[in-house]
Amino acid sequence: MVFEKERLNESEIKRLQELSRLAKGDILTMTTLAGSGHPGGSISSLDIYLVLFSFAGLKNEPKDRIVISHGHTSPGVYSALARLGYLPVDEVIAFFRKGGSPFEGHVVKGIPFIGWSTGNLGQGLSAGCGFALESKIHKRDNHIYVPMGDGEQQKGQIGEARRFARKYRLKNITVIVDYNHLQISGSIYNVMPQNIAENYLSDGWDVLEINGHDYNEIYLALKKAREGNNPTCILARTVMGKGIPFMENKEKYHGSPLNNDEYKEAMSILGIENRLDFYREMRKGRWTWSLNSSDNRNPSFDTGKPRQYTKEDKLDNRTAFGIALKDIADINIPRGRPVCVFDCDLSGSVKTVDFAKSHPDYFFQGGIQEHNTATIAGALSTTDILTFFADFGVFGIDETYNQQRLNDINKSNLKLILTHVGLDVGPDGKTHQCIDYIGLSRSLFNFKTIVPCDPNQTDRAVRYVARTKGNFIVATGRNRWPVITKTDGSPFFGDDYVFEYGKMDIMAEGNSLAIITYGGMLIRALEIRERLIKAGLEATIVNMASVNEVDEAVMKVLLSIPVIITYEDHNVKTGIAPVISGYLLKEGYRGRFQSFGVKYYGASGETEEAYTIEGLDIDTMNKKIMNLLI
Repeated sequence: MVFEKERLNESEIKRLQELSRLAKGDILTMTTLAGSGHPGGSISSLDIYLVLFSFAGLKNEPKDRIVISHGHTSPGVYSALARLGYLPVDEVIAFFRKGGSPFEGHVVKGIPFIGWSTGNLGQGLSAGCGFALESKIHKRDNHIYVPMGDGEQQKGQIGEARRFARKYRLKNITVIVDYNHLQISGSIYNVMPQNIAENYLSDGWDVLEINGHDYNEIYLALKKAREGNNPTCILARTVMGKGIPFMENKEKYHGSPLNNDEYKEAMSILGIENRLDFYREMRKGRWTWSLNSSDNRNPSFDTGKPRQYTKEDKLDNRTAFGIALKDIADINIPRGRPVCVFDCDLSGSVKTVDFAKSHPDYFFQGGIQEHNTATIAGALSTTDILTFFADFGVFGIDETYNQQRLNDINKSNLKLILTHVGLDVGPDGKTHQCIDYIGLSRSLFNFKTIVPCDPNQTDRAVRYVARTKGNFIVATGRNRWPVITKTDGSPFFGDDYVFEYGKMDIMAEGNSLAIITYGGMLIRALEIRERLIKAGLEATIVNMASVNEVDEAVMKVLLSIPVIITYEDHNVKTGIAPVISGYLLKEGYRGRFQSFGVKYYGASGETEEAYTIEGLDIDTMNKKIMNLLI
């Protein structure tokens, strides 16, 4: 049983005191050796870590989880785990912050008991909420602990996470704040005044205030928090640099290692042998310990039979997404394979409302709190739960890029659905016309982006990402894009079509030029082709749904065409144009290449007005292309 003792006995306290003394020496040695790091806060958090790692249910089934929100205190984490026997002490010290070492400057997933890579302050509690949701959905009796710094409480995302935790009654989550009153620039009250206890209380949390260096107080607070009916914040009053008098309460040591003289003095105070030369020599070698990077997630979800839409259905892509989503949930949730959806006050617009009505226990309304929602969804997706987050493009990736980046670092399995992308948004204007999502997604190493062109391709793309492991963005637009048909009137992406990521679709063939496009621009490109035919010119039209990938088989066909253009309602500098031009340059293409896209933030007006102002309407494009070919 976890925390089964009423209190710690004298021998346990003496053991923790000795481990703390040794670990402080480790912290100072590794940061001095590396020439960088955060010794002060690592020492003030150390006693919390020692108790938490010693007595939480980290080996039980189901295991407790720990998210270190202030990841810069990694020396405290590593030294505590090493002194408790979970990491090799000498390697932790010698290879801290050495290139390629598992002992990075900020805590990473794969270190024993650490479930989330951190570094960006303010995101840890949101990740903890994601793991707490997993426990709630699976009805697991475990607990989530989120050690945090006091300076980071200034972050707005933490307030978002507090409200979410209370709304969804995540009583199995405990925050432990290292309350040393200092941050890099000095006192937390001078840098940015805050009322930490009052903020948690006002959002419905229980708050406990303790001495963060008293092992029994730490133990009893953790025990009480675990038994409570609300999420709990433990404010642990600590001293930066505790135990080394010249370091105590000095913000200088928050992010600065000791110099040689200071190091010698500190080790003398601690009564620990100076072995810096030994570790310098060891650092020239190689570590043997490695991160636990195993990933046993199995995204084996039944995605059902694709739907086939006709021109008469008059369906927009976002609605096709909503229908496919509900289909997938209807199949899997009754079989015990959870599908969860996150929304930010836009369920009617992003078409998750039918899912919410049918599966209310798996639908999470995050309110207008996109940063928190993105992180919670990302953390939850690293479990065995299929996770969707649907939002407008400017909120789902523009506003939350930092959160999606950390999700990506943590190798999440998130299905991010972006509606309202491109000039297609029209009247909402420049603040809501997401014209940079492709470029942003290209900067995320593990995200794949799909922009389907009609409801049928959308349906199949959504089912594809649901059964395929990895981070995916599916951009559906806002307006109704017609079903694309073959010459015989049947759907181009009908029953015989299977979506393949990275595959380009040749929609029509011609020798005069090639137009490469995607999404809602495809129907426009096909209409431009019809106008060119009347002028005796024929164009090859290519649908590039996987906007960051080149299909070499298709591109090799295009190399013989004298003019190739890209056509998109996206920032022309960061859309598909760089991808295509890079390939053509590599292949030594001798023809003419031209890119047409958005050159500035769009106008607020009807969609056609927005296209016309940018010179992307059909009439203007036809003239531009004719000028290219004459």
